[in-house]
Amino acid sequence: MLILLAFIIVFHITSAALLFISTIDNAWWVGDNFSTDVWRMCTTNTSTCVAITDEFNEYQSIQAVQAAMILSTIFCCVAFLVFILQLFRLKQGERFVLTSIIQLLSCLCVMIAASIYTDRHEELHQSHGYRMEVSKGQYGYSFVLAWIAFAFTLISGVMYLVLRKRK
Repeated sequence: MLILLAFIIVFHITSAALLFISTIDNAWWVGDNFSTDVWRMCTTNTSTCVAITDEFNEYQSIQAVQAAMILSTIFCCVAFLVFILQLFRLKQGERFVLTSIIQLLSCLCVMIAASIYTDRHEELHQSHGYRMEVSKGQYGYSFVLAWIAFAFTLISGVMYLVLRKRK
């Protein structure tokens, strides 16, 4: 049982780390000499970054992605704290339902964020606010990590729903 508990804790911490990296790192959309995420656009040649503000087309979509990723990260961290509390407070044989619900909310938020970005990426990268041509890029590793974090939080949420507290 101790090995299972350690695996669940490591799995949850990995999910949170993936969410933090995909939210913070500047690699949702990359090209030969630029990288952009939901916060800023950077050129690799001159190492200058420009914040994404309301002068960009589809700024509302970017704000929705920002909000959903932040909420997902917060829900994942709260779910871990609730799990630790429930670990010591639940009676033997009860399930971690509250932890599961919060983790599944995290899963839903990261899915919403990545789905919005996937759907709106053409319009997002044709904005006149960019100082260079960014439409000829491809998805970066932060975007891929967001989808991997979706899978991890989904699996984690289901594991908590199935998991019972045992001796």
